[in-house]
Amino acid sequence: MNTRVIKIDPLNIDYSLMKRAAEFIKKGGLVAFPTETVYGLGAKGTDEKAVAKIFEAKARPLEDPLIVHIKDKNDLYKIAKDVPRLAEKLIEKFWPGPLTIILKKNKNIPDIVTAGLDTVAVRMPSNPIARVLIELSDVSIPAPSANLFGRPSPTSAEHVLNDLDSRIDMVIDGGICDIGLESTVIEFRGNEAAILRPGGITLERLCEIEKNIIPYDEKNVIKNSPGKYPCHYSPKAKVVIAENNAEQIENVLSLSAFYKKSGYKTGIMCKKEHAGFLKSFDYKELGPSGDFCVCAGRLFSILREFDDEKFDVIIAEGIEEKELGIAIMNRLRKAVGTV
Repeated sequence: MNTRVIKIDPLNIDYSLMKRAAEFIKKGGLVAFPTETVYGLGAKGTDEKAVAKIFEAKARPLEDPLIVHIKDKNDLYKIAKDVPRLAEKLIEKFWPGPLTIILKKNKNIPDIVTAGLDTVAVRMPSNPIARVLIELSDVSIPAPSANLFGRPSPTSAEHVLNDLDSRIDMVIDGGICDIGLESTVIEFRGNEAAILRPGGITLERLCEIEKNIIPYDEKNVIKNSPGKYPCHYSPKAKVVIAENNAEQIENVLSLSAFYKKSGYKTGIMCKKEHAGFLKSFDYKELGPSGDFCVCAGRLFSILREFDDEKFDVIIAEGIEEKELGIAIMNRLRKAVGTV
């Protein structure tokens, strides 16, 4: 049986349709829904069997904790405890929005949600469809990205269906996600906050509010953060990164020529500024090198497009690692499996 799809305008939400989606959640079903980051796959957070279906549908390892989505700040205290002052400060500035915080969990959160850890990852999405779904479901909703485990995250309902059609009950089609990359994940260490996963809230923005922020370090092994695996967000095609340096376009041309000569169908994900050098190659523009928002929004979609077109190899141009560029390069390196 195919997955049901409902279309919802985030600026004019049809509550009668949203109630249908909420009923699936209440009855232990799985619903994919848009957030400002990527599409999430949600279930009733207090129902262990329902949450187990998330792992089964995605083929996700049970030791990978989920992010719990809540509708307002008051819900935080129902699932977490010992909220530090620094967390309150960041919540005040960045919620609702793409910031996930890790706190000690309350006993009413099933272990399957947190992979048996004594901490829980929580965020309050800003997407109005997500907020209404949580409100009408009258429960917190654990929700990883709505894709098969390890694949590029979905930024449209079409991406969700490509991976999970017939595996889940419903998809709420709310259009393309605004940011296109997952949330930033942080944990608290005394008077400091450490970034465990770079994402929609940049280090620079966090430091405007609080100076005691420990930057993300790819060398650290992180056990209690979603998205912790070294190989993740990967298309079926082999991804090769051409690093961001003075020789980048020459390296792209050399790599592309090598793989084409070796008989591989090769595509290039390039900066807009370099497209003119690539007219004899198959390429897709990630965006202007300095427009990190455009690049973030197109990243996963382009990786999926190359897969749809049966490419064997993707040569990906790296971008400057600052602001949202840090998260973009993190996802690219995980697509390769080098983190």
